[in-house]
Amino acid sequence: MKRISFIILLIASCTLFDSCKLGRFAYYNFANITDHKIFPSSYISASKTPFVFQADKTPFVQDSITITQDGLRTKQTFEDYLISNKTVAYVVIQNDSIKYERYFNTYEESSIVNSFSMAKSVLSILVGIAIDEGKIKYISDPVSHYLPKMKDERFKEVTIENLLNMTSGVAFNESYVNPFGDAATFYYGTNLRKAVNTMQVEVEPGTRFRYSSGDSQVLGMVLEAALKETTISQYLEEKIWLPLGMEYGATWSLDRKKNGMEKTFCCLNARARDFAKIGRLYLNKGNWNGKQVVSKEWVEGSTKIDSSGGKASFYQHQWWINQKDNSFEAEGILGQHIYVNPEKNVVIVRLGENVGKTGSWTSVAQGIASKL
Repeated sequence: MKRISFIILLIASCTLFDSCKLGRFAYYNFANITDHKIFPSSYISASKTPFVFQADKTPFVQDSITITQDGLRTKQTFEDYLISNKTVAYVVIQNDSIKYERYFNTYEESSIVNSFSMAKSVLSILVGIAIDEGKIKYISDPVSHYLPKMKDERFKEVTIENLLNMTSGVAFNESYVNPFGDAATFYYGTNLRKAVNTMQVEVEPGTRFRYSSGDSQVLGMVLEAALKETTISQYLEEKIWLPLGMEYGATWSLDRKKNGMEKTFCCLNARARDFAKIGRLYLNKGNWNGKQVVSKEWVEGSTKIDSSGGKASFYQHQWWINQKDNSFEAEGILGQHIYVNPEKNVVIVRLGENVGKTGSWTSVAQGIASKL
């Protein structure tokens, strides 16, 4: 009984301090698209010459959606479906023209939204650029080459490629409902470097796929080490945000104010149209209006089906691959995604407060693309 009372007192005390992981977890309860307000962050500037998608003269009109629940089939309009499934932004772009764009629940074009794990795909682009520029030599480089002070000696066996493909073999609890789990430590904690340094390799690297935000954070630290005096946010601004003509500034949440580092497993905060430009970059094989932002080889390697070396055929270099229609996606918890369909020249962005009751936002995007 005394032990239970102590734990309750500890959690209650922690709620008084922003720096306490348990306090943050207890107070905020669960990740939210407005979490950019609760964490310190770095700022990424908008372009002074923004690229603007044009409105399609023949806007897309989605048919009603049939929903089956408890054995009953009912129809909803597309917008009612989006609203009832907690969507705040939905944008459909084909041939560089906006065919559909709607915002809900007080959100609008300029509203900033947490990307969650879509940031992993952006991190992958930055790693590709760093390799193009020689800042990172090879994806076969061991993690220890860049992070020599990792406590677990087995990190010498983990390569950058292992991190990219979630085949590191590192133990990580991805649960977002466990206040004592790794995900809570990474999301709400204030010392990512310390948290990463306690990670341990539990199985031989390159032998299994297991989705792990821990892999993405280690990958971010590798990139940080390779960039030396340049922060990841500065690199994002210089290499992607400005060249792609982003209409709005963005922020990347940090673990702490002083000497903080980017939460590279999540938490790039931006707007729907600018997220769509990430999709357009990969739709065009890394080329942006004649400039090769990231190599074509990197994009092709990140979006192909490959199950060698313990990899999952549906996941490559922090991107999700859909064999059904040869599309690929950046995805985040609560149903955020950037869907890219090269065959249809389509990019779709969905942002929401929750994934809702829909079976899959991927299926919704595939259904839309198939009719365009």
